[in-house]
Amino acid sequence: MLSYLPYNIPILVFVSVRSRKGEEEMDYNYSDELKARLKRIEGQVRGVLRLMDEGKPCKDVVSQLSAVRNASDRAIAQIVAENLQQCILDEQQTGGDTGKLVKQAVELLVKSR
Repeated sequence: MLSYLPYNIPILVFVSVRSRKGEEEMDYNYSDELKARLKRIEGQVRGVLRLMDEGKPCKDVVSQLSAVRNASDRAIAQIVAENLQQCILDEQQTGGDTGKLVKQAVELLVKSR
């Protein structure tokens, strides 16, 4: 099943599976768009290293590192949002408490900063 985030970002719906310990885990299917985003970030990091190798000014290096950080933050937010969306749907189907899931997602985002 295909779902959409803001800005028409398509995501795949996750499938729940059981681990060996009986704990529920998610089978994560990351979108090609998310993988492409991470490859762009990888390219940005290589660009920062090139700037450093070329002895470019601190201002240029820090500016590019800031762009990397912003892009990484957006990727983290997308991953958490996709996961949270599916977890909430799964929890609602079983009649569980979704508040705990939201709290965990917020904690994960705060921890990533």
